Amino acid sequence: MRFTATNRGQSGKMAMAAAALSIGLLALTGCGYVNAQQTSHQYAASDGTRADVGPVQLRNMLIVSAGEQQPGRVIGAVYNSSSNDVKVTLKGAEGAQTEIPVKKNSYTLLNQSTDAAILSTSGGKAGSLVDVQVTESGTNVNKTVKVPVVDGTLKEYVAYLPGGAPSESPTPSQTATPAETGTHGESATPAEGH
Repeated sequence: MRFTATNRGQSGKMAMAAAALSIGLLALTGCGYVNAQQTSHQYAASDGTRADVGPVQLRNMLIVSAGEQQPGRVIGAVYNSSSNDVKVTLKGAEGAQTEIPVKKNSYTLLNQSTDAAILSTSGGKAGSLVDVQVTESGTNVNKTVKVPVVDGTLKEYVAYLPGGAPSESPTPSQTATPAETGTHGESATPAEGH
């Protein structure tokens, strides 16, 4: 086998192309080393906000209200990592205030609680962030947290509107005349086999 200048020139070009390709691959794989991974950052992966106030952690907190000057229900989760029962006080706009009891080493889910945490006024219209001062009774630590306000536009929040969902026009089944229904709301058409 005989080597010619042409073969050596082609080999040099191949070596340079391979070197360029390997440098490009190193640059692409090095991005993870230089840039922070998004999965290593904690964030509120929902509509609500999160905050830590002393031993109390607030998660997915938001206010559901029909308007800026209307009452607002606070929903979300309140965790108490201390060895004492605490009361968490939320103070909103215009002196609106509510208290949430949380047992030691436990949590309270405000969207499942029978005692709703209601502020007399939400202090903001849907889509805005309002300042809420959060104080926990165990260590008296307090912090101002920006909490989003939502309304009943999204169906998952309609049930949490203080005073219930806004009235809608009745459906045809709700406006049926007595002749169209039986005495107890049953169909007047007899069932087969009776």
